[in-house]
Amino acid sequence: MSEFKPDARPESVASPAGLPALEDRVRQDLAWLDLPAKPWIIPREHEGQPVLEVAIIGAGMAGMTAAIALRFLGIPAVLFDRAPAGVEGPWVTTARMDTLRSPKQLAGPALGVPSLTFRAWFEAQFGLEAWEALDKITRVQWMDYLRWYRQVLAPDVRNDHEVLRVEPRGDGLVALRIRTPDGERTTYARRVVIASGRDGIGGPYVPAIASDIPRKFWAHSSDEMDYALLAGKRVGVVGAGASAMDSAGTALECGAARVEMLIRRTEIPRVNKGKGAGNPGLVHGHVTLPDDWKWRIRHHINAAQVPPPRGSTLRVSQHPNVRFNVGCPLESIDVHGDALRVHTPLGVFDLDFLIFSTGFRIDWGLRPEYGAFAPHVRAWKHGFAPPEGLDDVELSDSPYLGPAFELQDRDPGSCPGIDRIHCFCYPAALSHGTVSGDIPAISDGARRMAQAMAALFYREDIDAHFERLRQYDEPELLGDEIGAAQWVRTRAERDGREPIEDEA
Repeated sequence: MSEFKPDARPESVASPAGLPALEDRVRQDLAWLDLPAKPWIIPREHEGQPVLEVAIIGAGMAGMTAAIALRFLGIPAVLFDRAPAGVEGPWVTTARMDTLRSPKQLAGPALGVPSLTFRAWFEAQFGLEAWEALDKITRVQWMDYLRWYRQVLAPDVRNDHEVLRVEPRGDGLVALRIRTPDGERTTYARRVVIASGRDGIGGPYVPAIASDIPRKFWAHSSDEMDYALLAGKRVGVVGAGASAMDSAGTALECGAARVEMLIRRTEIPRVNKGKGAGNPGLVHGHVTLPDDWKWRIRHHINAAQVPPPRGSTLRVSQHPNVRFNVGCPLESIDVHGDALRVHTPLGVFDLDFLIFSTGFRIDWGLRPEYGAFAPHVRAWKHGFAPPEGLDDVELSDSPYLGPAFELQDRDPGSCPGIDRIHCFCYPAALSHGTVSGDIPAISDGARRMAQAMAALFYREDIDAHFERLRQYDEPELLGDEIGAAQWVRTRAERDGREPIEDEA
């Protein structure tokens, strides 16, 4: 028997085999794993219209991973995304980093299937030596991989479909009003998953000081914007996180005359506490922790703040026309003609444009499509009082989720059906850990939600499943397995006759 050597070079994939060969391998892997499971959900109709088992809002990485995890368990899902095909998520629209922060070897949305990993996709095209030479995955290449993931697995995605209203009902259904290329229509689903990204249940956070200046003078780092318009301009970037560095780097590369980094903290954070906490125990154990421990862990990570990636920072610092101003919070902003005067403890900055790289906030009020149930959502602030000194607005506003990532009713009974809506995006982190928005544990989160939803579907239809059990009549014995002599012996014993000789 050959010896297993975990560090041995996999010579069989040293040369690129091409995507067609990899796609054949995906099909083989799924067949070996007997995936997906056979359909078993009890179909339903409403007003003559088929009811979707699961509707997923968002067809980016999280939405597709959730859909495939459900399909592997025999649960069909339909994804709705307002973006055209191929540009779902931020990767080629609002994201501006050169490379991903995540290490290249992470399995991401592969759901335990090796041939579905980014590495398999990369090596199939470029070979093992190119993989070993690769430092970080480029942002655009990651989007190319997600497009291939969609192509090979073919989830049911409806692009150019914008969800306008989500309304839970008391009859086991959720109504979705959707704008489609053919007009508006209402679709019904038994369960709805919100998988629409970092701002899935909120929007960009902008400090109140921005309200003092006209919109033409500023943007948020998540806005779609042509950075070429900043050529020759004096630009201020508020913040020091990853998006701040990416925005500054893009502005400089597009010809900004000068970039001032306006950083509230006296030091730029250097240690990524979230990375230090990452391990299988956290992935699978966070959800089981008492609430006070969940809060302490997430607050500690929030308070320390995540530093910008080294590569992104070097991308900015290589330019001679940038300054890093620390201990520099905004105090006031005046408009002078076509320019801004930004007052800070370090003095006044004369700027032409400001970019607020200030993150996102959880605020259901920013998402009118959820207005039917938003006032009823139970948040952590409705039942948990943080220890003294550990106040945290983001955590307080986070939804308090059940084991299937389902929303909870703030006042039990006030919004029937609210627990049929599942939050599979970043705000689930406090309840479940970081398993629903970022690359490292996205498969673990998707499988957790899919398994919990499978249990909910089964329990909800237990009467019908029991009736299926009663009606099941496929024989495993066909009646010809036992010889006639053996049947005669049995009859003889039954009739009280003398047993045949070999039974004496």
